[in-house]
Order: sequence, then structure tokens, then C-alpha cells
Amino acid sequence: MNTTLEIPDPILRKAKVKAAERGIPLRQFVTEAVQEKLAAVKPIGKPWMKAAGKLRHLHAETVRIQRIIDEEFEHIEPEYRL
Repeated sequence: MNTTLEIPDPILRKAKVKAAERGIPLRQFVTEAVQEKLAAVKPIGKPWMKAAGKLRHLHAETVRIQRIIDEEFEHIEPEYRL
């Protein structure tokens, strides 16, 4: 399949040099580079964890607040507890 890519000139020049050093066509060099990049990408098992993981810093605060709630709940008369 043929396609058109826009590659910045400095990167293209480096790619051409590396391909020439290895004695392979630029097309093969680019194909191998893309294959290596795809192989290195690790799929995200749970996409929502990427966003949720950013809330990790709030865990300690959540624990602290829950402890305060639990302590206050102990002061409620038993007949008013849920």
C-alpha cells in the first residue's frame, strides 16, 4: 500500500542516513521503525484507570475524612443510627 507521510526534514535526513548505513531502502527502515514502535506499545487494560489514577493523591484525604465521619457517628444516639 502506498501512503504519504509528512516527516520533518531533520528526521527524514537522519532516517535516510541510518537506512543507508544498514544498506536497506528507506521504505524498509520506516516499516521496521513503525513495527518496533507498535510492539513497544502496551495496551491499557482499563482505559478509565488512566484518568482515575490521577486521583491517587486524594486517597489519604479520603481516609482522613472517613475517619472523622466514623468518629462523629459514634457520638450519635443508637436510636438515630441508620
